[in-house]
Amino acid sequence: MIRIYVLLAWTWTRAAAQYPVSFALMTAGGFVVSGLDAAVIWVIFANTTSLAGFGLPEVLFLYGVSGLAFAISDLLFSNVDRVSQHIRAGTFDVFLIRPVSSFVQVAVDRFTPHRIGRTLQGAAVLGVALSRLDVPLARAWMIPVMVACGIVIFTAVFALGGAAQILLTDAPEVANAFTYGGAMLTQYPLSVYGESVVRGVTFILPLAFVNWQPGLYVLGREDPLGLPYWVRFLSPAAALALALAAALAWRAGIRRYRSTGS
Repeated sequence: MIRIYVLLAWTWTRAAAQYPVSFALMTAGGFVVSGLDAAVIWVIFANTTSLAGFGLPEVLFLYGVSGLAFAISDLLFSNVDRVSQHIRAGTFDVFLIRPVSSFVQVAVDRFTPHRIGRTLQGAAVLGVALSRLDVPLARAWMIPVMVACGIVIFTAVFALGGAAQILLTDAPEVANAFTYGGAMLTQYPLSVYGESVVRGVTFILPLAFVNWQPGLYVLGREDPLGLPYWVRFLSPAAALALALAAALAWRAGIRRYRSTGS
């Protein structure tokens, strides 16, 4: 399936490359537009020295990890958000009769390579943050783990949203509240939100394991909620659990799908 995904993605990329100026402008546009979120952080710190007890480099670090993980997931799998469009158009049936995973087909359909601009922006912010932080090598190993687990968690949220659209037919806004809304939520230290929100994204929808809990370990900070120290190392377990839940939800949605008949 990975090979098929890569081949299809490469096909769409070659098609986009036929219009190099448009591709370059859209990539640059994605970099600039997503950079506005980082600019907001700079504006905030132009008027204060800390945000919920975190300095500018620390907030940029949390933003960079979350932004990079979400951007990669958005680049590779966000087209799952278009499930309801396929269902309404009657084209979702085509994905079900092919001998390839329906999830892979939906995810790579109309692959948009210019979203790489957002990925580059997230990586740039993370690089700037790390250059201004003194992260010990003994804790630096967690950073790639954070990004990898973040990609899995955000992809699982996309899959859960897609499964919901299969059942509800027209619920992209509900799904977006958890996908893009979750990405916005994790751009800042979770301690700026209420305790109930932090517990919700820790124990219900584990977005806290994208960058918050492991980030506390990397930065050597105490958990404002006083959770046990070992919770900071649960990102792989949280990502695996959410991925399994998303896989089951997608399968359940496919089993309950009823063709439009068109």
